[in-house]
Amino acid sequence: MPPTTGLILTGGGARAAYQVGVLSAISRLHREAGAGRVNPFPVIAGTSAGAVNAAALASGADDFGGAVLALKQVWRDLHAEQVYRADAFGVIRTGARWLSLFTIGWALARWRRARPRSLLDTEPLEALLHRLVPIQRVPGLLRSGHLRALAITGSSYSAGEHVTFYDAVPGCSPWSRSQRLAERATLTHDHLMASSAIPFAFPAVPLPVQGRVEYFGDGSMRQAAPISPAIHLGADRILVIGAGRLHEPASERVSVEGYPSLAQIAGHTLSNIFLDALAVDIERLRRINHTLSLLGLDARHGTALRPIELLVIAPSQRLDDIAARHLHALPVAVRAMLRGIGVAPEAEPGDPHAAGGAALASYLLFEAPYTRELIALGESDTLARRDDVRRFFRWDGAAAPERA
Repeated sequence: MPPTTGLILTGGGARAAYQVGVLSAISRLHREAGAGRVNPFPVIAGTSAGAVNAAALASGADDFGGAVLALKQVWRDLHAEQVYRADAFGVIRTGARWLSLFTIGWALARWRRARPRSLLDTEPLEALLHRLVPIQRVPGLLRSGHLRALAITGSSYSAGEHVTFYDAVPGCSPWSRSQRLAERATLTHDHLMASSAIPFAFPAVPLPVQGRVEYFGDGSMRQAAPISPAIHLGADRILVIGAGRLHEPASERVSVEGYPSLAQIAGHTLSNIFLDALAVDIERLRRINHTLSLLGLDARHGTALRPIELLVIAPSQRLDDIAARHLHALPVAVRAMLRGIGVAPEAEPGDPHAAGGAALASYLLFEAPYTRELIALGESDTLARRDDVRRFFRWDGAAAPERA
């Protein structure tokens, strides 16, 4: 019986454009192998912006190449106004009011009955998702065999738990671990909005879970085991597409003198939320695979653990550095707001002050010059490893790789 292949798409805001480049290159190799329209990923799991990409793929599982092409066209021509209100009025109504609380205080905000919920208003994103992701197709694709499971992860502000919402073929049972659980659900655009709600920047979204309504934010928060949903849903081999740090080249440490700006602190925090847990989980899975390889057959049968074939594709360049070159592409009102917390769009690339704000901006830079460069990087990184990809999928008669 052929192995079941899973796909893990992690979070990272605008950085998720890199995933689209990887998927575009895989689609090309998929065509070259003569695989037709068959979906190579029966199990798809996504978090944050990766959840949007995951749902778009799953919604087009009967035409993998077409789904990837549609996703690529959107990300190539993306503008911030399609994701959040970037006009002056919209920014003043959310971000400027939110930032004013630091100086004016909650008393005045209460007096004005102004309780902003986030730095940015994501009403445009909801409209974009309804055009991009026909998620209502997923149940039918599960029934027809084009898909085995789709999982979308969010973090509950209400209960402090990490929840994976999933829809799957019969036999995929929910699971529960410490501070994380899974719940079978009919997935909607609200699940995508919740999973991609970057903390502070985007508003929380109410979702029903276990008979009550809770408010959810970005699924990357408190995500201790990003790969586990695909394993629980039956994947035997898993492609993980990262959004930074895993393969990025080491760079000279840049030190900004003086007290860190809010932008530096926010960028550091978001990188910790979006990037670090994935690296730890990959190391954990590789250690488990190595331990299992040392056991005899009888000992292996005595454990619930099983070896998982793993392929990881991640950026070969620092996405912060790429973002620093495109800070000027942010809308004027957003640049003005971010300048107030320490992002310096006018700084030259390489300037330590630009580097300090680029990490934060790299998550919010939903602009075509930046996303196109990330897509191109994802394509080139994947095609540079075409032999690894072919071995992973057993395309062109390639021999199976060794366990990760």
